[in-house]
Amino acid sequence: MSESGAVNPSAAFSRRHDLDWLRIIAFGLLIFYHIGVFYESDGWHGASVYQVPELEPFMRLSSPWRLPLLFFISGVAIRFLSDKIGALRFGADRAWRLFPVIVFGMYVVVAPQTYVEVTRTGQFSGDFFAFYRLYAGEWAGPWSMHTPTWNHLWYVVYLFVYSLLLVPLLPVLRRLADSGAMTWLGRQFDRNLLGSLLIIALPVLPLLVYRFTLVPAFPVTHALFDDWANHAISFTFLLYGFLIAKNAAAWRGLYRTLPLTGVLTLISMVTLFTAYVNWGVVQVDETMLFAARVMRVVYSWTMILTLAGLAHRFLNRDGPARRYFTEAIFPYYILHQTITVVAGQWLTGFALGFWVELGLLTAATLGGCAIGYELVRRVTVLRPVFGLKLSSRRAGRVRAQAAE
Repeated sequence: MSESGAVNPSAAFSRRHDLDWLRIIAFGLLIFYHIGVFYESDGWHGASVYQVPELEPFMRLSSPWRLPLLFFISGVAIRFLSDKIGALRFGADRAWRLFPVIVFGMYVVVAPQTYVEVTRTGQFSGDFFAFYRLYAGEWAGPWSMHTPTWNHLWYVVYLFVYSLLLVPLLPVLRRLADSGAMTWLGRQFDRNLLGSLLIIALPVLPLLVYRFTLVPAFPVTHALFDDWANHAISFTFLLYGFLIAKNAAAWRGLYRTLPLTGVLTLISMVTLFTAYVNWGVVQVDETMLFAARVMRVVYSWTMILTLAGLAHRFLNRDGPARRYFTEAIFPYYILHQTITVVAGQWLTGFALGFWVELGLLTAATLGGCAIGYELVRRVTVLRPVFGLKLSSRRAGRVRAQAAE
């Protein structure tokens, strides 16, 4: 691609099945994570009568890396797609693919879970239609949270904003990614034990700076305009993916570090789990608290390296499941939290017992996502608002009309 944003005809796109699977796994874990959050004691959009605080240390182990992994994969995808179609078309593509999802998500998908929240917390007592008139008609809304809201769709909002911000920077970033310095660095990653340590330590350094400067000043809000620590972390992982996307030596070095990153990840998991279980002790000891915070940052990166290495070794292949979930997982992600909140709040009123309720809620969430996706993919007008391309038949007609 030229610096003007024209398409580079030599930019080939090679499908990365291992990254497809990583994306599927990350979104899948998010779905199960939100099912678990329904049983947390901290309060959420919905809440079960069965609070299980023992689950929380296990769930917190996925928080440091789950969304960073998605942003890392998004960075890789941005590099390939922007090289393939050009910077300007990339910006237009991201606007067309993501903005309808955000608007539809805020005004349709998320509204029911917000209704559950305001009625559960006593902020509203009317029916859904009375609520929706206020939700959609009054900017900021008459309750504690801002409405309309995007809730779990914050990832889509941030990815949309980051993509548009990157459009004018793509030529510079591409030159940096393909520079002699990055090529040399990739070779160092692929050389020996020192290279393995370098690929672990070097990306962690900015994250540690964020942790001890931005994070204390800017708690995570997912509200876009005041979420600076989260922006720094998320955008950095996206840039890591962009910079490494076409660096073959760096990918080889990443895969070669698997035994080391696997061991470090296991050590980090055990250490953090122990800290979370004994958090009352850890948080009053400055040394232990500092060590836990550093370990959490290191763990966020070593887990991504470990999963990338495992996916390359065991999941870098095609098949019906990959083809189905590569398209289906994004609509699943869009739908899942509303189904979990609404179904969960309804189920918990029957006092069925924790295990029965959990099983039914899991079945309702996964089943609802599957049924929802089957509906969405068959209805042309719904496909764009769930992040899907037009159907092949419709897309063919559009291309034919454009050529006339």
